[in-house]
Amino acid sequence: YGEAPDPRPWFTPPAGFELSLELLHRADDAAMLVFAAERLVQPLAGWLAQQWLAASRIALHLRHDTNLHQSLPDTVVRIGLSEPSRDAASVDELARRAGLNARELQSLAQADALQSLAGHRRRQLWVAAGQERIDTTALLADAPIVERAHEQPDLFEASEGEAITLDYAATGLTLRRHPLALLRNRLAQRGWRSAEQLAQLKDGATAWACGIVTMRQQPETAKGVIFVTLEDETGSVNIIVWRHVRERQRTALLRSRLLAVAGQWQAKDGSTHLIARRLVDVTPWLGALATRSRDFH
Repeated sequence: YGEAPDPRPWFTPPAGFELSLELLHRADDAAMLVFAAERLVQPLAGWLAQQWLAASRIALHLRHDTNLHQSLPDTVVRIGLSEPSRDAASVDELARRAGLNARELQSLAQADALQSLAGHRRRQLWVAAGQERIDTTALLADAPIVERAHEQPDLFEASEGEAITLDYAATGLTLRRHPLALLRNRLAQRGWRSAEQLAQLKDGATAWACGIVTMRQQPETAKGVIFVTLEDETGSVNIIVWRHVRERQRTALLRSRLLAVAGQWQAKDGSTHLIARRLVDVTPWLGALATRSRDFH
């Protein structure tokens, strides 16, 4: 026993590290990008630890939506570190290295960006609250803050729904499951189809769709027609609302954030959309979830 060589192949990490992450929503501010970048940095830290290496520079390539900017090159964000590192060991070390105060750390915690250092979001907020830095010239300015286990409160992790709601509140998006995935059973009971299911229908079929409103448009050449985009966990659905439907159901059309639509499915020449006949505002189903749509830009 133990004399024969292990027949199992040894795991060899790749020579280089490259990882991509697709955002499901339009990124309108830096907080959304920081939220996503933190998810990329975590596996990078693991790769560096396996290799016994440290990074002094990191390059983030931001690839733009090819549907909107077909010829726009990647935006490259290069990050240089003051000293080679593979991770901050704790929130306190991060605060000391970057000179962050409690307010700045709490902003990161609210976006769930300290998960790899402090655990779930409530733990992050608790740890960040205790990191107010004293005068940098003080005697113990660089002394770490050590909190014993019995001094820490018993903080329960937020439910999935609450975590998604907090993600949207902090960054306008989530890298967890799409909110509609949590409502899918309720929608299915009413016969409301997902974007993926709608794509399988034949031209002319009658169907219900439901999704988060992400865009409303009324081009000058559309003669009163409004185009609405609904999003769920499987994709997007384009809705066409004719003038007579808009005039009768204006409130649901313009004020809803979660919209259910009954209509006729059209699929011709690679183009698919739902011609709306009835609109139902089911925004209350979102609870405290804060969503935004780009309307008439």
